[in-house]
Amino acid sequence: MAERRRIIKVMTVDDHAVMRQGLSVLLGHVDDIQVVGAASDGRQAVQLAQELRPDVLLMDAVMPGLNGLEATRQVKHTLPNAQVIMLSGYVDEDQLIDAISAGVDGYIEKSTGIDEVLRAVRTVVRGTKYFSRSLEEKFDLPALLLQAQEGARTTGIEALSPREREVLQLIGEASSNQHVAETLSISIKTVEAHLTRIKEKLNARNRGDMIRMALRAGLVRDEKGPGRTGTET
Repeated sequence: MAERRRIIKVMTVDDHAVMRQGLSVLLGHVDDIQVVGAASDGRQAVQLAQELRPDVLLMDAVMPGLNGLEATRQVKHTLPNAQVIMLSGYVDEDQLIDAISAGVDGYIEKSTGIDEVLRAVRTVVRGTKYFSRSLEEKFDLPALLLQAQEGARTTGIEALSPREREVLQLIGEASSNQHVAETLSISIKTVEAHLTRIKEKLNARNRGDMIRMALRAGLVRDEKGPGRTGTET
């Protein structure tokens, strides 16, 4: 008798409904995959992951409010056994290094087919890292892995707490203090206190400096290319 495959619980995370729903439908037809949930942003992903405890999260890299990197860090902190595969439409060396440092277990480009998505899912649940073949052709992955392990890329935000990084991302998205407070369910005074500490830690003079630092650190990034802003993924 053939050995029965383990059922892999998967959660999809993407702020674009078509991408999120499309992945869920395609994966839902695979015998050894169970789609247990879908999240439309990083903050919802962290909350749902704690409730549903998926084996694998397919995580969009760029999302407003809380991006895939910060969501990955938070998921890995509370659910260290959960595997995270990052999906991105635009990839550069800095983005890969940041993702590896955040703890992703795999990285695939959105232009890939469902067969590679399945291969990535089945690979990471065995405890093996997975990177798209296209990424292996474009980048020196062993060197990037080493840089991530050694912390070779420094943007200054390493000194920030997880909540301070969330605040900085929202500021980078041109959110007002009021919007930051409402999004994070904190008071205006708490937002102002966070901003004061962020300025001190990053040696930022004003809000404009913080926005530029958020962009440079990849907290706010457009996948169409480097140095451009937006939320298209």
